[in-house]
Amino acid sequence: MRKVQTGVKGLDEMLGGGIPSGRSILVCGGPGSGKTIFGIQFLCNGITESGENGLYVSLDENTEHLKQDMAGFGWDLEKLEEKHRLAIIDASPIRTVPGEVRIGELKIGKRDFSMLSLIEIIKANAKKIKAKRIVVDPITTLIVQYPDNSEKRNAVLDLLEAISSLGTTNIITTENRATTLMRRVSMEEFLAHGVMVLHVFHEGRELVRALQIEKMRGIAHDQEIRPYRITDKGLVVYSKESPLIVRTEMSTIPT
Repeated sequence: MRKVQTGVKGLDEMLGGGIPSGRSILVCGGPGSGKTIFGIQFLCNGITESGENGLYVSLDENTEHLKQDMAGFGWDLEKLEEKHRLAIIDASPIRTVPGEVRIGELKIGKRDFSMLSLIEIIKANAKKIKAKRIVVDPITTLIVQYPDNSEKRNAVLDLLEAISSLGTTNIITTENRATTLMRRVSMEEFLAHGVMVLHVFHEGRELVRALQIEKMRGIAHDQEIRPYRITDKGLVVYSKESPLIVRTEMSTIPT
């Protein structure tokens, strides 16, 4: 099985070389855990190290703010856009703007907006730049509009099947608001090919960040909870350090 390097130091070692090519991986994390940094790091590594163009779909953050924030890590997203190596879709108005939503050249009535509308936008932009990697950040913004669990499941399946049909390797982020290792398992986790969790919690007075690969179909991987940090170069996972021993109840609660 061909593997795609994430560009996150230490994580690729935990994965035995990278994530399986052509798969959709869910990255779960709370506020400040580094989900967006992870996604941009994955795309920029693909461009600079593997020659693979990338597509980023922002569902929560204004893309101008995104570019300013990511410049601090040495990633010039605007320059990559100009070179047609990276495409950024600003879908953040879905969350904040009442009435009509405008995404690029497409106008959509908010009531009529659906996952299928976004899928068509993703397909068109991915084909335009021949993207090999896609990041959707975060999917939570989309699925909350579906009140019924079966509708949520179908919407996520529609997205996963659509981007998988493009032959791209994909990172999809979702929000995890738990502050301990005890958390609810989201429906998306059952549907994705792999699940990685960015834990941020308090151990006594200390703020601890730890990464765990909960699921990765088709490959052997390190399942231990390993510490990570957000540095000026992006995320770094300390895969050689002893597994993190957490004195918090370690269990998940299915929905």
